[in-house]
Amino acid sequence: MSSKNLPQTRKLTPKQAAMVDVMVAKGLHTAKAAKVAGYSDGKAGYVTASRTLKLPHVQQYMMQRIAEQLGTNAAFAAAKVMKLANGAKSEYVQLEAAKDILDRAGFKPVERHQMQVAGDIRVQIDLG
Repeated sequence: MSSKNLPQTRKLTPKQAAMVDVMVAKGLHTAKAAKVAGYSDGKAGYVTASRTLKLPHVQQYMMQRIAEQLGTNAAFAAAKVMKLANGAKSEYVQLEAAKDILDRAGFKPVERHQMQVAGDIRVQIDLG
């Protein structure tokens, strides 16, 4: 396959990258992130930003940035859960933290489902 037939990878504009970076880093909504990134104020900037967020290459960049952000904060979150499991004043909090740790380590308990059927069930099949 020649390079002519390969799909083109679109590059993000500086505004697109800035808007996504601000949304992921600070948790801002579209309108505020758009304003910080340099999009025009008001409805026009919001509409442009909303359309921009629907573009596949922008969505891909956003997912990449979210994954990076979660990866960076995973160690902090794990340490916090361990701290709660070991030292929370409430035994309930300790238990829930311990269950969460076990769950993430692959020791999730079997889920139990209870079903009750009341009344008669009749099935009639007429083949003729």
